[in-house]
Amino acid sequence: MRILFQGDSITDCGRHREAVNPNVGLGAGYAMLAAGRLLADRPDKNIRVFNRGISGNRVVDLYARWKIDALNLKPDLLSILIGVNDTWHSFGSNNGVEVERYGRIYHEILTWTRQELPKVKIVLCEPFVLEFGAVTAEWHDEINARREIVRNLCQEFELAFVPIQSRLNAALTQAPPEYWLTDGVHPTLAGHQLLADEWLKVTRNFF
Repeated sequence: MRILFQGDSITDCGRHREAVNPNVGLGAGYAMLAAGRLLADRPDKNIRVFNRGISGNRVVDLYARWKIDALNLKPDLLSILIGVNDTWHSFGSNNGVEVERYGRIYHEILTWTRQELPKVKIVLCEPFVLEFGAVTAEWHDEINARREIVRNLCQEFELAFVPIQSRLNAALTQAPPEYWLTDGVHPTLAGHQLLADEWLKVTRNFF
């Protein structure tokens, strides 16, 4: 089984960009943690994991490299986490992607994928933030709208959905925001483990 993790810095997490072989250079985040659990638990499945997340990516950047970094790899299971930079770049550099355009391009990515890889299983992770560090109150309406788009896409295409924001919100009863995220966006080690656990819970029936 070929598993591909796609997204931005949260997925990238310091992965080795020159690594072409599976299960190598997966970074230090949720993709590596989820892969390690699967590889240890299911040696019978010959699981091969690839990480092609790129720090700073918005949905338009993902679309631009989709053929080389996703379709050409022919994954059996594809996981996507994208959206926070589409908002962050709006406030930070006036280079974000509007909510409506985000949904339209994300829809095109999924349509294209279904056409080229009709048997691939797809998992969408919802964008998430906590209000501190880089994240201010004015982010919420946009991020909430992007989360709603991801939920709707999962319903339309019948995809698996990883509800990260609700899991983070619940975790705040155990520890403050900075325990789970470093800056309101990027997970700490504990945050990455939480994300990996949630991802594994949603995908457990795929293996």
